[in-house]
Amino acid sequence: MAMVEEPLYPIAVLIDELKNDDIQLRLNSIRRLSTIARALGEERTRKELIPFLSENNDDDDEVLLAMAEELGVFIPYVGGIEHAHVLLPPLETLCTVEETCVRDKAVESLCRIGSQMRENDLVEWFIPLVKRLAAGEWFTARVSACGLFHIAYPSAPEMVKTELRSIYSQLCQDDMPMVRRSAASNLGKFAATVESAHLKTDIMQIFEDLTQDDQDSVRLLAVEGCAALGKLLEPQDCVAHILNVIVNFSQDKSWRVRYMVANQLYELCEAVGPEPTRTDLVPAYVRLLRDNEAEVRIAAAGKVTKFCRILSPELAIQHILPCVKELSSDSSQHVRSALASVIMGMAPVLGKDATIEQLLPIFLSLLKDDFPDVRLNIISKLDQVNQVIGIDLLSQSLLPAIVELAEDRHWRVRLAIIEYIPLLASQLGVGFFDDKLGALCMQWMQDKVYSIRDAAANNLKRLAEEFGPDWAMQHIIPQVLEMSSDSHYLYRMTILRAVSLLAPVMGSEITCSKLLPVVVNASKDRVPNIKFNVAKVLQSLIPIVDQPVVEKTIRPCLVELSEDPDVDVRYFATQAIQSIDHVMMSN
Repeated sequence: MAMVEEPLYPIAVLIDELKNDDIQLRLNSIRRLSTIARALGEERTRKELIPFLSENNDDDDEVLLAMAEELGVFIPYVGGIEHAHVLLPPLETLCTVEETCVRDKAVESLCRIGSQMRENDLVEWFIPLVKRLAAGEWFTARVSACGLFHIAYPSAPEMVKTELRSIYSQLCQDDMPMVRRSAASNLGKFAATVESAHLKTDIMQIFEDLTQDDQDSVRLLAVEGCAALGKLLEPQDCVAHILNVIVNFSQDKSWRVRYMVANQLYELCEAVGPEPTRTDLVPAYVRLLRDNEAEVRIAAAGKVTKFCRILSPELAIQHILPCVKELSSDSSQHVRSALASVIMGMAPVLGKDATIEQLLPIFLSLLKDDFPDVRLNIISKLDQVNQVIGIDLLSQSLLPAIVELAEDRHWRVRLAIIEYIPLLASQLGVGFFDDKLGALCMQWMQDKVYSIRDAAANNLKRLAEEFGPDWAMQHIIPQVLEMSSDSHYLYRMTILRAVSLLAPVMGSEITCSKLLPVVVNASKDRVPNIKFNVAKVLQSLIPIVDQPVVEKTIRPCLVELSEDPDVDVRYFATQAIQSIDHVMMSN
């Protein structure tokens, strides 16, 4: 008997904990509802557990949120899809609570359950639930109802469909702005399920009401609806119904609405098609680029390349480029930064001549901007320009600016330049690189910031891969050897890092003759951090050098380090010795 009761004991505890005063215990129990349901069986879950949850919904928000989430995946525990409707009452109650995240999660779970329910069950249980919520006394119920129409509508009989459209229309004119906001943000989902005949009449009427709402928070959600509805309508209907709304919104008195238009404009252009974009939306976009609110200009500037791709180069040069020139010297650093992050993409759109003539001066002015993020955004996209104007021109015009930025006071700018160097090297070729940039690469090895020194060591490895071991032997290795005796221990550590990265590229012979002596010499260093890094580097060299070298040079050095007074040095040296033994055994 005890054997039978054993698994039920924890279940009894979990059920008790559902009523416990301690919120953490209740939360723990709710999160394990599926365990309780499995133990109770499908019938008892339907008849006892779900009604219990329906009654106990005046709990803490955290517990209710967990309950709303759990119930969304509960269909298997109540006996499958034919019994899914029993999950609706507790979720319906959760849709009316005050806390927004609980309501949102309850709506999400209802949508998940509704999308799996059988059609006749939807008509019998789900649609009445939506109607009850839509007629709820509290605005919270009506807010939740708006998110359920797209699940309820497709299965409804014709008469009920008409009623649902009418109810949605009433929700869009609700006294509470929160309800109208919810209706506006869910309109696209609902419209996608409505038949095209009603789309042009009922839905467009609802949409027009929302676009003229006196609350800007409702109107800005209607802007999102523009793009969603535009994709559902035929192009000619889209131009007739949506285009004027977009143009009016771009001049809305609320900057938040204009900001939303600037953010969505590319999607809106796709909805209305190329011709209306050229005639109506280009002037609207130019207005947004010159808006008196910086936030609107930021959003508009960030879309400049995408927008230019829709236009012909002539239109872009005629209308958009003058605005871009103005934005490059905008009073807001964030506008300039947004522009810098996308302006490079305009080069392929405008072509070589226009890029050289019009864009290059803008690039140069942004490369010298006071704000580091602006400089950073330009540097990281230089390759897009190189593809258009070629390396010669790029190096003549931009290289002086790049050399200047290599010593920028902001380390993130220096880091971006370092990461761009291998690409620049491959495009400039070895001769040009040696003249202009070679010295910089070694200079970074002694930077005050660790991230720069680490990136500089990686950079040497990538350059050695690009130009080959012979070039590295001539230009990198001598300077690395020279720096290995630097008086500052952090710089000596960077050299060890560079050696471990260069060794695989340089191959066994150069590693043994040039790099290994540097590491062995560093094992005599007085700083423990150097010595345990020596142990790590020696371990990384084991697979690169020949076995006799390991036994003759590396092992004695590690044995000496394994007897060091410092505990970390001993630890890493012992690890490296074990690594040698492991390699020998496997051989």
